[in-house]
Amino acid sequence: MKLLVKFNLVFLIVFLVGLSASTLIARGLLRQAAKDEVIDRARLLMTGANGVSTYTATQIKPLLETQMKYTFLPQSIPAYSAAEVLAHLQKTYPDYSFKSAMLNPTNPRDRAVAWEEDIVTTFKKSADLKEFIGERETPTGAALYIARPIVITNPGCLACHSTPDAAPKTLTDKYGPGNGFGWTLNEPLGAQVVSVPLTLPLQQADRQLLVVMGVLTGVFLMIGAALNLMLYRLVIRPVSALSGIADRVSLGEFEAPEFTVKSNDEIGVLSESFNRMRTSLSHAMKMLDS
Repeated sequence: MKLLVKFNLVFLIVFLVGLSASTLIARGLLRQAAKDEVIDRARLLMTGANGVSTYTATQIKPLLETQMKYTFLPQSIPAYSAAEVLAHLQKTYPDYSFKSAMLNPTNPRDRAVAWEEDIVTTFKKSADLKEFIGERETPTGAALYIARPIVITNPGCLACHSTPDAAPKTLTDKYGPGNGFGWTLNEPLGAQVVSVPLTLPLQQADRQLLVVMGVLTGVFLMIGAALNLMLYRLVIRPVSALSGIADRVSLGEFEAPEFTVKSNDEIGVLSESFNRMRTSLSHAMKMLDS
């Protein structure tokens, strides 16, 4: 097997190993970056929802207190306002969602489904857990969600949720006496859940991976071509020429031209050594002939 073929086989093995390792590392980094971006989006939505809730509690609810004596207005409830605002966002971006998922909600639309109940159970088991990030499959593909516990720490907030008799009549008239009662302080009653699609960012990460792999392959090919050219010009061509002259000299053809390489590297040293050996061999043969 020729030297150039051996070199290219070794280079190919190194290239494949390096490309495989680079693919695994780059894929992990790009996918993690995509997930981090999705998490930032989810936190932004969560912050927006909480901002709407705070605005409703501090500025809208006081304006509706008089009307609340005659009819219950859900617009005065912070969680309701947040859900309504983000519902408008969901019309444009249907894969994005926000929900105040409760185990025992006043409004039936806030009732937690099975996977949301699991999240609330997780918060109940881990009192110090303030945020939970997970992934789940949806009809439109993978989604990443962020959940935060809903915990009531202000006793005044239980005025409407202790017992049906203690709740405002307008509340029970609208939602009935069977929902949203028996809440307790300092215990997770539900979870705010923001869900953001993950399929598209991961697809974009995979496309970026193809670009990175294409660039790496191109770089490897250029390096391989440069190394092959250097190996041929600096090693293989002079060694082949030296081999041809050595064959001729070994057959007694001392008139063969000298091998000269104008360089100070190992090939130049080999050339000088060969020429000295050839001269010594020529003198030795002449002495034997005489």
